[in-house]
Amino acid sequence: MDFRPEKLGAMRNIKLTVAYDGTSYCGFQEQRGTGLLTIQGELERCLHRLSGTTVRVIGAGRTDAGVHARGQVINFNAGGWNIPTERIPLAMNGCLPPDIAVVNSEDVPEDFHARFSAVSKTYRYAIYNSRIPDPMFSRYSYFVPKAIDFKAVREAAALLTGRHDFAAFKAEGSPVKSTVRHLFSLDVQDTSKIVELFFRGDGFLYNMVRIMTGTLLKVGLKKYPPEHVRLILEGRKRELAGPTVPPQGLCLMKVEYSI
Repeated sequence: MDFRPEKLGAMRNIKLTVAYDGTSYCGFQEQRGTGLLTIQGELERCLHRLSGTTVRVIGAGRTDAGVHARGQVINFNAGGWNIPTERIPLAMNGCLPPDIAVVNSEDVPEDFHARFSAVSKTYRYAIYNSRIPDPMFSRYSYFVPKAIDFKAVREAAALLTGRHDFAAFKAEGSPVKSTVRHLFSLDVQDTSKIVELFFRGDGFLYNMVRIMTGTLLKVGLKKYPPEHVRLILEGRKRELAGPTVPPQGLCLMKVEYSI
């Protein structure tokens, strides 16, 4: 295939899978004019350097400050580029900071949209459950020194799965048309000192995963019984649910598409 710019069509839609350590960033979304460091800003700076033109990227999820990703997905128009698709990760990783990496690239149809074409997202929340903290895990997990009742957590998690109105698990001041979401699965894995909660759904409200995790921890710490989760869902008020746990334990693991 000839990749000279004059041989390329006007639209060349590229999908990238991106991993990053979000510790040093003010979230994924570019906050133009603020000077704040963001993942999108770094990606667009790198693409501008490679292409010589302004490139705007579309992200599948607007992860918050301090939140990480292993499977964030972006897309952008690479029309006029002379870099083969399979070499884009190598080219971008040469100019991105070390805490951001492009792990895969592929050509997608013109109508592919990283956010609106997604059919599911999977987030993981990691908890370090031990009496003594471990500094090696402090950037990627939430330290909980008290014993957790995992049987109770799993019972509560089962009540959260399915299609519900998750209004009680949405941060205040985040307007959306609907607070109904379908949580396909919520798996709790506890191995030694690391506890991982995997949330897979068709979409998530602002801070929804962190609030659900805070609520499940309240159950696991015996602050209230598992069936109380049902009352929280039915009450549809944020103050009924548990606290919003810190961002460093959250990671966007995977975004799935029908293509």
